[in-house]
Amino acid sequence: MNIKPLSDRVVVKPVVREEKTKGGLFLPDTVKEKPMEGEIIAVGEGRVLDNGTKVTPVVKAGDRVIFAKYAGTEVKFDDEEYLIISEKDVLAIVQ
Repeated sequence: MNIKPLSDRVVVKPVVREEKTKGGLFLPDTVKEKPMEGEIIAVGEGRVLDNGTKVTPVVKAGDRVIFAKYAGTEVKFDDEEYLIISEKDVLAIVQ
């Protein structure tokens, strides 16, 4: 992949949710919830504080994370959908 996020941004590949319920009903796009879980694909170098020191990111590529519901910018690259979000919008790392 050739996307390199800047500053404290991360590139996330959202997890695709199941399109049908446990009972076998298919869900239309209008009732599907926006994904809030994904895998970190790329991480920026970190943000720079006002005093000039750099804060390194806590997350790393390959981490599975939960992020804020309406966070980030959706990007389509090589027919794949990604989110570019700020590291502060990452709520938790799933272990």
